[in-house]
Amino acid sequence: MFDHPAYDGHERVIFARDAASGLQAIIALHSTALGPAAGGCRLWHYDSTDAALADALRLARGMSYKNAMADLPLGGGKAVVMLPAGGKTPQMLQAFGRLVDSLNGSYVTAEDVGATVADMQEVASITRHVSGVAQTAVSGDGNPAPKTALGVFLGLQAAVQFKLGKTSLDGLRIAVQGLGGVGYELCRLLAGEGARLVVADLHAQAVQRAVAEFGAQACPADQILYQPVDALAPCAMGAILDAQSIAQLNTRVIAGSANNQLATAGDAARLQQAEILYAPDYVINAGGIISVGREYLGNTSAVEIQAQIARIPARLFDIFTRSAETGQPTGDIADALARQRLASASSGDQ
Repeated sequence: MFDHPAYDGHERVIFARDAASGLQAIIALHSTALGPAAGGCRLWHYDSTDAALADALRLARGMSYKNAMADLPLGGGKAVVMLPAGGKTPQMLQAFGRLVDSLNGSYVTAEDVGATVADMQEVASITRHVSGVAQTAVSGDGNPAPKTALGVFLGLQAAVQFKLGKTSLDGLRIAVQGLGGVGYELCRLLAGEGARLVVADLHAQAVQRAVAEFGAQACPADQILYQPVDALAPCAMGAILDAQSIAQLNTRVIAGSANNQLATAGDAARLQQAEILYAPDYVINAGGIISVGREYLGNTSAVEIQAQIARIPARLFDIFTRSAETGQPTGDIADALARQRLASASSGDQ
């Protein structure tokens, strides 16, 4: 594992199996320099253990960077559960809860792709080291998806203003890839501002819903990245921006919620060379972790959480400005800022 391409000095990586429930899980703790490692649990059908490990390692590092850039006193971690053909069961979620509890608070879990509030409620019946549930929520059921979507919406507005010089989304053509909890809510916000939506999802019913409710234009899932649009919002799985896909993009702004959108470190420079403004994913999509993180830590309110999410555009503007002044890719600038904050925390210079 120490030679794995996605390994980045992670503090701990735990492989766990529970024969009775069928649980096979990996929890990666990238950094606890700022606090307990926080990051959601991804429930997914992986093709191999190596694919699951790569996902856990990449996502955990992304959470370290995300929490650092969001000024949260939390480190970065992630869990992936390798779902069997039969899918998840309450017994499997309870076994995962026991795994989280065995880490004694060094890892805090929450919803991620494939995990619902109900799933996390099952996990919370076993361990208190979980957020995004009614027990910790300051309003609603704790679902972080609407908060993630709000941060992406505000960040997309900032990117459009910086790149296109427009203070309104009215009439702009925006492609949204993925219509899950975050993607659907983002479409609702965009449509409310008059944006013309082009949407795609692997589930036809989700696409039909967006067409009916928002007047969106349906697009085949394998073509959504290449539509001629003003902005593209990837809200599905990661590693979708690589040398091949970037060469076919027909947009000037990329601002979406998907984690790890860049397939390789060099893809940030490819976007820069293509004159496409990229909003670093872990900066723009921090609304969800701001919500569940603050709720888990306690002593907060819905107003305070909203105020912290509203700071996302300013962080992006700072990154965009530094990129324009130095010629460095926005992704590289965000990485450097996050690493600097983690290094300061590790050395006690906070």
